[in-house]
Amino acid sequence: MDMKKLAAQRFSVRRYTDTPVEQEKLDYILETARLAPTAVNYQPIVFYVVRSEPMLARIKECYPRPWFDGFPVCIVACGDHSKGWHRADGKDHTDIDVAIAVDHLVLAATEQGLGSCWVCNFDAALCAKVLELPHDVEPMVLIPLGYPQKTPSLEKKRKPMEEIVRYI
Repeated sequence: MDMKKLAAQRFSVRRYTDTPVEQEKLDYILETARLAPTAVNYQPIVFYVVRSEPMLARIKECYPRPWFDGFPVCIVACGDHSKGWHRADGKDHTDIDVAIAVDHLVLAATEQGLGSCWVCNFDAALCAKVLELPHDVEPMVLIPLGYPQKTPSLEKKRKPMEEIVRYI
């Protein structure tokens, strides 16, 4: 599949089947995310793959929404601020690095026939406590992962190219 078709096919999944995610597919997705570029190649990213029911229940407490349930895997994408590159003015690029890796991850999941959803509006402090993260490691994105119950029939709504591109 070409990249444009893959990007068009990807959507935020909020309803999953109970079919387990095969380890081979999970390995492929995580390897794709590992290959993502990072600032100065510092690679300040850590993925916590949550599959056990007790730990999934605890992660779900960090984002208690009705739809946030029923998936067999949740990947918690974290950034280690102590390992990220900081620009001369102090700008920490860890968030950017994690975002690039998560984008690779969700596109690879789509390619493998899996659904995912970026979740950033969660209780990060509770999540860090649940995962017992070191002080410098911040949970940034929860990514439920599994087989979607259905695919949307609607075309994606995107701004026209002339609204987002400036040639100078």
